[in-house]
Amino acid sequence: MPGLTTSTNSSTDFTANREKATFDSDGIDLAAWYYPGTNSACVIMAGGFGVTKEPGTDLFAARFQAAGFHVLAFDFRRLGESGGRPRQVVRIRQELDDYQAAIAYAATLPRVDPARLAVWGFSLSGGHVLRIAARNPQLGAAIAQTPNADCLAIVRNASRHQKPLAMLRLTGRALLDVVGRRVGLPPRLAPLNGRPGTVAFLTTPDAQQTERALNHGNRYPDWRQDAAADFALRLGFYRPGRDASRIQVPLLVVACDQDQSALPGPAIAAAVRAPRGELIRLPGGHYQPFLDGHDRAAEAQISFLQKHLVPEAATGSR
Repeated sequence: MPGLTTSTNSSTDFTANREKATFDSDGIDLAAWYYPGTNSACVIMAGGFGVTKEPGTDLFAARFQAAGFHVLAFDFRRLGESGGRPRQVVRIRQELDDYQAAIAYAATLPRVDPARLAVWGFSLSGGHVLRIAARNPQLGAAIAQTPNADCLAIVRNASRHQKPLAMLRLTGRALLDVVGRRVGLPPRLAPLNGRPGTVAFLTTPDAQQTERALNHGNRYPDWRQDAAADFALRLGFYRPGRDASRIQVPLLVVACDQDQSALPGPAIAAAVRAPRGELIRLPGGHYQPFLDGHDRAAEAQISFLQKHLVPEAATGSR
């Protein structure tokens, strides 16, 4: 099939057989891993803010495939292996467009039923899942793991874990980034995570667990952990949790009670407001589903997907 290249990746101990795939979004080639499944349902996945498909989805994608699901895990434009320039620039509207393109592409995959598609995301892309689910009532299911449901609240909370001078420096870098790119300069970048007092997008206690959760032992050395600084001026305007009441598809929200990055309150509220919302709460911080809470999170998500996408499998497993 065009867009697929057979390849077996064994660089991690949890990554099953998968194939390289590419598809178009607004004329830009997006790179993906396609994991063939044994049932007719497909889970469409993307990483969080600045997180590429390998560190962001490998762990869960392999579990979903082992449970029989097809998986399409992709990089947003200008990140990872996907096309688009300038690099490392994040735009929410364009990432939503990329999700739409991924949904359209997944519907064409071999042995995939277009009526049995689910979207999955965590952190920033978990917020995207809320908006995408509201816009696509034809989806079979949606999973928002520790989603950025209310980024205004997130920005306010993040300021409590950062020093004033470092906040001013990040804002200054963001303003210079905006001005510089208007005259053709390359993006001014900022680290995704850092310790309080350093210039970084996030310096919460959760941010200190990023390497352990997503890149233990530098498993993904090609992952660029930075993004164009101007995003710091845009994030607070994004509040996808407000779309929750319009989500008609089954929605599973995974919230962590001590999450200091995405915050559990707005995520829980989104699950309550969604007409078909379900909620799983875990103890721990933002990355708990990638750490000690992984088995519980993965098992709950697989059960949810089986119930709504392949109910005969869920019935047979009892």
